[in-house]
Amino acid sequence: MRRAVCPGSFDPVHHGHLDVVGRAAVLFDEVVVAVGVNASKNRLFAPEERLAMLEEACSAWDNVRVDGFTGLLTTYCTENDVRAVVKGLRGAGDFEYELPMAHMNSSLTGVDTVFVPTRPEWSFLSSSLVKEVAAFGGDVAPFVPPAVLERLTARLAERRSAGA
Repeated sequence: MRRAVCPGSFDPVHHGHLDVVGRAAVLFDEVVVAVGVNASKNRLFAPEERLAMLEEACSAWDNVRVDGFTGLLTTYCTENDVRAVVKGLRGAGDFEYELPMAHMNSSLTGVDTVFVPTRPEWSFLSSSLVKEVAAFGGDVAPFVPPAVLERLTARLAERRSAGA
């Protein structure tokens, strides 16, 4: 079985992420969308919330499942018989950032990295940008699934009312 992993923090998941996951689902027998859990990072959504949003957003693909992991991605790959890491690239800067990690991952475990260029209509998207625009009242509905938009709007409202 050709199993690949699409790792990330997905805080929150957006259409750029889902574009890469969907395209990976065509290339591999199974795709695991692996949510990295790093306790030292301050995220808008808890790991359980990110997993739930991804499970809903990825439900259309029969060969995609969602899982969480801590520690090294290479350890997760070894423990789960993952043959490839799939990373979306928005531009040259992403490639410059991702290539050394791909080399390290290959050196540690032999797992290969497959780079998938993000479709042009999503090439500017990042979770950070989605959160920032939404926090200032911008309309991010075109960029995230409806259920994610609902959770994002509610979470930002909670934060505003807690800070008031």
